[in-house]
Amino acid sequence: MNIHFHKYQGTGNDFILLDNRDGNITLTTGQVAHLCDRRFGIGADGLMLLQREEGYDFRMVYFNSDGSESTMCGNGGRCITAFARDLGIITSEAKFIAIDGPHQATINSDDTISLHMQDVNDIQVFADHCILNTGSPHYVLWTNDAKGEDVFQKGRSIRHQAEFEPKGINVNFVQKMDEGIYVRTYERGVEDETYSCGTGVTAAAVANTCSALGAFSTHIETPGGKLNVSFTKDAPGSARNVVLTGSAKFVFKGEVSI
Repeated sequence: MNIHFHKYQGTGNDFILLDNRDGNITLTTGQVAHLCDRRFGIGADGLMLLQREEGYDFRMVYFNSDGSESTMCGNGGRCITAFARDLGIITSEAKFIAIDGPHQATINSDDTISLHMQDVNDIQVFADHCILNTGSPHYVLWTNDAKGEDVFQKGRSIRHQAEFEPKGINVNFVQKMDEGIYVRTYERGVEDETYSCGTGVTAAAVANTCSALGAFSTHIETPGGKLNVSFTKDAPGSARNVVLTGSAKFVFKGEVSI
């Protein structure tokens, strides 16, 4: 079977995009993992199918690079919005559904994309970390030297702690800066550090406000680039009107036999 694919990246978080509106593409876990392999396949942090869904512009179906179907991906949501525009499905606004529910996205005049995330509830606050779900579960660990952290070893250790099994948790190493925060993320399913994680920076930005209330806009730096997260907090343990803004860039396209 020959598959036509597109490759996109959002702040270094890269994805294989497949147009499956005709429903002809069905991939096994092993095939997804092979396509995402950086030596034997196309290479990517994840793979997405763009599918038809009544009442929406499209459905986003997201797979981790290990082939498992994943929870929500914020950078992926921006990239599939750019893909939908390039396919002519939308112009500047999208309404789509993902595994965690409906989302809206807007392509801005500077070509960044603002993605409306799900509301955040039940933020758990501890002395040196927070746990919360922004469409995917995240462990936000505060550090004074994010660039110096061994994200792979320490992140993998936390990801596999018994309390988070069987599915595990994503781990973010967050350093507070003069303006905004710096974030590095170990992603489950990729089982390594990624250049950026959309749901991860969203979790970090929300956790960074602690018990403060009001409207917030947080600038975030990651190894892959800059992002912004805005939201409103009416209560200490929750956030609403959560919007993730950042770039989503076409990289290349081609055809692969599988």
